[in-house]
Amino acid sequence: MTNEQSTASQAGTAGGQGRLADVIATRGGLAAPEAPFVIEHREALIYMLCEAAELEHAIMCQYLFAVFSLKQTADEGAAGACPPELAEAAAALQDLAVGLAPGQASDRLEELWQLQSGLRMTVQAEHNGPYLATNVPKLIDHLGATRRPAPQLALCRCGASSRKPLCDGSHARVGFTEAKDPNRVPDRRDAYDGQQVRILDNRGICQHSGLCTDRLAAVFRTNAEPFVAPSGGRMDEIIRAVRDCPSGALSYALDGTEARGQVDWGGTRPPAIEVTKDGPYRLRGEIWLLDAEGNPAARAEGASLEHCALCRCGHSRNKPFCSGMHWYVNFTDPLPGPGYEPSLYEWAGGLPPLTRMARLLYEKHVPADGPLAPAFADMPVDQPQRFASWLGEALGGPAAGELGGDVRSAVGLSGWESGEDRARWVALVTRSADEAGLPADASFRAAFASSIEWLARAVDAATPPGVVPRWDWGLGGPPVASSEQPKESIANVSLPGPDETVSYQANIKPLFREHDRQSMSVIFDLWSYDDVRARASEILAKLQDGSMPCDGAWPEAKIAVFKRWTDTGMQP
Repeated sequence: MTNEQSTASQAGTAGGQGRLADVIATRGGLAAPEAPFVIEHREALIYMLCEAAELEHAIMCQYLFAVFSLKQTADEGAAGACPPELAEAAAALQDLAVGLAPGQASDRLEELWQLQSGLRMTVQAEHNGPYLATNVPKLIDHLGATRRPAPQLALCRCGASSRKPLCDGSHARVGFTEAKDPNRVPDRRDAYDGQQVRILDNRGICQHSGLCTDRLAAVFRTNAEPFVAPSGGRMDEIIRAVRDCPSGALSYALDGTEARGQVDWGGTRPPAIEVTKDGPYRLRGEIWLLDAEGNPAARAEGASLEHCALCRCGHSRNKPFCSGMHWYVNFTDPLPGPGYEPSLYEWAGGLPPLTRMARLLYEKHVPADGPLAPAFADMPVDQPQRFASWLGEALGGPAAGELGGDVRSAVGLSGWESGEDRARWVALVTRSADEAGLPADASFRAAFASSIEWLARAVDAATPPGVVPRWDWGLGGPPVASSEQPKESIANVSLPGPDETVSYQANIKPLFREHDRQSMSVIFDLWSYDDVRARASEILAKLQDGSMPCDGAWPEAKIAVFKRWTDTGMQP
C-alpha cells in the first residue's frame, strides 16, 4: 500500500458518525455511511478521486460534493477558517458533480446552494493560487449573460488556465506568484478641487479601463498634469463617470463631504463577479474580499469596499488588484474556432456597451434636448435597461424578457408628437452609440441604424406587444477581421561601435518601442531621459533577468549597450 493509499484509508471516521453520514442518510441511503471521508491532504484527494472513478456516479457525488460543501457551517467561525486548499478542491468537485450529469445539473446545483447556505459570501485569494469564490450568486460574462454558478468556485488568477475563467491548476505549472511589484504606482489618494465638485483619485489601484478618460477627456486627462481637471466637465457627467469606475479608485465630495454612499450606489447593486473580455474580474455588491489567511484583504487608501477589479492575467503589479497590465502583456481569452461568425450583439460587445449607450441617451442627451425632454419626463427609472435589452435581442442576443416589453416600452414613449421628434431621437441614439464606443464598421452600423429606425417608426404603428425582429449581417456578412499586426521590431536599430560614445537620444531611446513605453507608462516614461536615468539600475536588472520587455527578452548585445550607457555616465 502506498503512502497515498494509507492516508486515504485512514481518512474515514469509523461508525458512520459526522455530518456527511447524516446527509447521506437523509438522502435515501444510496451510499453506505459507515466511513465518510474527511479529506485533509492533496495526496488523499488524488487517490480518492481515482478510486471514486470506479464507483457508480451518484454514489461518488454523494460522498464527494457533500463533504466539501459541508466544510464549514455558520457556527464554525468566520469565513476563511477552512483551509484554502480544501475550498479549491471543493470547487473542483462541485464542478464535476454538476457537469457530469446535465439532466440533473439544476437539482444538484440547488442542493449545493442549500448545503452552503450558512456560509458568508466571500472571494479569497489563495496563496500563489486561484480566487476562491464562496456563495457569490451571479457570474456575468463579458456579453452581460448572467448565470448562477456553483456556490464554490476556483477562478483562474495566473492567466494560464485552459478553462478560463475556471482554474485548472496551471498556477503551479507556471510558478505563479502573488507578490506585489515594489515599484508599482504608489498608494496615494489625491484630491482635486473644482467649481462644483472635488474629485478624489488613487492612481495606485486604477485598472486603466478608460471608462473615465474615454468619456470625459477634458476632466480625466491622459496626456496632461494634473490627471484630473474637475472644472472641465458638467457635474452630472463627472459623477456618472466616478460611479462607473470599476476599480474603486475614484470618488467625489460635495461641500467638503465625501459622497461614499452614492459612489457605492447606496448598496443597491446585487453581488456579482463580472468576467471582462481579455481583462480583470470586476466585483461589485459588497462581496467580502479576503487574503490567504482568511482576513479582510488590505485595501488602498480611500478604496471602495463595494467594488474592485481583480487581476486575471497574472501580471498585475498590485496583486490581487488589477493594475492594467493585461493591456500590455496581450492577455486574451480563448478565441472562437475558425469560421465562427459572431452575431451583431457579440460584435457590439454584448449588453454592457449597449447599456452604456442607453444610459448616455436617457441620462444625458434626451434631458438636454429641448423638444424631447418634456416628452420623456415621465420615463421609468429603468428606461436605459429596457432599451438596451430590446436592442440586444434585436441584434441577436438573448431574449429581453420582461425588460424588453413592447416597442413603446423600449423607447419610453406611447407615441411621437411629430416626425421631427422621432428623427431627433434617432439622431441622439447614433450620437450616444458613438460616445459609448460601439463598433464603427459600415456593416455593423448599417444593421444598427436599420434596427433603430424600425423601432422608432414602430412606436406609432400597430405593432403587437413582444414583437422583436432580428437583424443579422445581411448579404455582405460580418467585417473581415484584420490579420494580427506584427510586433514592433528594433532589429533595424544600429548599435554603437566599441569606440563610440553611447548616448540616450542616439542609442538608448530607439531601443524602446511604443509598446514598451505603454507597458511602463503607469510607472515612468521610457522615452524620457530623466525617467530612464533615474531608474537605470532597475531597468538594467529587469533587462538582464528577462522580465522586461514583457513580450520577450532583449538579445545580449542590446543589454550590453544599455549597461555600457549606465557605466559611462548616462549621456543625454
